[in-house]
Amino acid sequence: MEDLKQQYKKVMDDHFPDEMTISFGHQKLLYRKKSWKIADSSGALVEKGLRYGENPGQEAALYELCSGNLELGGCKFIQPGHSLVSGLSEENMIQAGKHPGKINLTDVDNALNIMKFLMNKPTCAIMKHNNPSGVASGATISEAYRRADMADRIAAFGGAAVFNRPVDIQTAQMISENYLEVVAAPDYEPGVVDILVRRKNLRILSIPGIDKLEEYGELKFVDFKSLIDGGLIVQQSPVNAVKSASDLKLAETNYKGIRYFIERYPTPLEIEDMIFGWAVEQGVTSNSIIYVKDGCTVGIGTGEQDRVGVAELAVIKAHIKYRDRICFERYKIPYNEITDLEIKSELEQETIEAGAGLFNSIMVSDAFFPFRDGVEVGIKAGVSAIVHPGGSDRDYESIQACNEAKPQVTMMFTGQRAFRH
Repeated sequence: MEDLKQQYKKVMDDHFPDEMTISFGHQKLLYRKKSWKIADSSGALVEKGLRYGENPGQEAALYELCSGNLELGGCKFIQPGHSLVSGLSEENMIQAGKHPGKINLTDVDNALNIMKFLMNKPTCAIMKHNNPSGVASGATISEAYRRADMADRIAAFGGAAVFNRPVDIQTAQMISENYLEVVAAPDYEPGVVDILVRRKNLRILSIPGIDKLEEYGELKFVDFKSLIDGGLIVQQSPVNAVKSASDLKLAETNYKGIRYFIERYPTPLEIEDMIFGWAVEQGVTSNSIIYVKDGCTVGIGTGEQDRVGVAELAVIKAHIKYRDRICFERYKIPYNEITDLEIKSELEQETIEAGAGLFNSIMVSDAFFPFRDGVEVGIKAGVSAIVHPGGSDRDYESIQACNEAKPQVTMMFTGQRAFRH
């Protein structure tokens, strides 16, 4: 058996073709495989594509759409000339570190999938295994990075940090104190790269199209799912329908002839966080519940089988991450390295008293609540507002739970589900 450490270092040969054509009836799309000349440990240039797939030993290839305009049923899909991650060249790899693997690039891609709806403010998304560990906006890009990093400092280790504004010196200095696999941004201010290259294996990517990312919000692409029998499921990519307050509806429903409605209308800040949270949901694996506050994620629950369970998981994670954050800010070491039981007890108590940052946060669900128990998890945690698609037969129970809460919790419907598998 080959040593696993050596497998991680090895750049695989792949046997995928240089070109690939996909036919949709009489319409054809042409894709070309990407490869890059990157220096190996000896300094010799090696031209290869992806290092490997999701795991060492899995051949993989990246293809860029080069020609063909696809229109099906009146839906015009994205056309060539809009390449972002699939268009990366050696020039875009300011520091390649080593040949990228599949997850490095899909992390960046999913960060862009989130941020294309969050271009109005400096924003950073830190990704791990194609899910956000932390997403935050700020007055500056450095503030956005600090907030995204501290939202889940533990999971951010070894992640991909993606920015929608050029990285400045202050941000670079903070990045250099952490371990990341990838940094991607539209550009880097003078002196920034000199700081970042101190970590020789850090992949530093420049993606010029990020500054036009908002244009991608309405562009659909073809989404493929391969089955174990060799079959394919093909679907249109989703489009986030929630861009402003007018896209949200105050929760109400009729049940057995009785009208149920939310009694408290959300504040402007709550609506702003609902829009922010719904944008983040576009890049979270379902079933998911996330909590956001002041343009920053507080707790992210992903990939669970039941909604109440993932709501509870996100609360537990918020507690763990908040406790670690205040410990690190105060003592410069992780909570798990604290040996003084009195200090650990104080940090635990402080976390409980602060509600792990969940007080007055927004609970965001990618699908409706089938029962009120999921809503009650958020209410117990201290949320002030909830946003979800609506459409459950038991929406009236969730509305009742919000109205009965003290203080009352508000709720809005998106009218749109955000499943992602």
